[in-house]
Amino acid sequence: MRNYIAMIPARMGSKRIPKKNVRYMLDKPLIQYPIELALQCRRFSGVWVNTEDVPLGKAAERMGASFHPRPAELASDTATNRDFVREFLQEHPCDYVVMVNPTSPLLRPETLGGFLDCLDRGEFDTVLSVVSMQEEMFFRDEPLNFSLEEKINSQLLPPVESVVWALTAWKRESFLSMEAAGRNPVFGGKLGKFAIPKDEACDLDTEDDWRIAEGILMSRQVLREKRYLEL
Repeated sequence: MRNYIAMIPARMGSKRIPKKNVRYMLDKPLIQYPIELALQCRRFSGVWVNTEDVPLGKAAERMGASFHPRPAELASDTATNRDFVREFLQEHPCDYVVMVNPTSPLLRPETLGGFLDCLDRGEFDTVLSVVSMQEEMFFRDEPLNFSLEEKINSQLLPPVESVVWALTAWKRESFLSMEAAGRNPVFGGKLGKFAIPKDEACDLDTEDDWRIAEGILMSRQVLREKRYLEL
């Protein structure tokens, strides 16, 4: 059986949504969502919160996670997931690290389970979470997946996949070996993609994102009977 560990990146220096990881979304702080999700899964040998902030790390420990102290130089706006994942993997032996992003609090347990099943089935070096969309897309003013010469129904369009970073997995051995060779390991090696539902794919960058995510969580708490206009 493969050894999976969960890593939750949680720096405190966010500027667009200040202190978002400790801000309450509905009835609990944002950081609690990925911790509870990963612990509930019971398929990880460890669940780590990767942060430079010691009080946040201690709070994560009280919630049941372990605290990985991130070096301060890897907590700036310019540090990338390549940087802090490399440092984390150098300290934690495993087969795969799964990054569970706290900016995606809408993830459901069955989605995380399906993601790990995808890892079990394949021999991937990297697995990205994506949202598959059948919508007309432009890139640099040119149609990407449709023709300007005709209009077809959206369900017939070739799907476009958007990387959402809600869940990401890297094979430790491959990541570190590519890093040592000077190659970018973030998208490296044999690449797999796992489609997640659109209503779980939020990425909290702005206050608008926060309101949308909070609204979706609130809607999940209300059981609504489907109703239709009588004709």
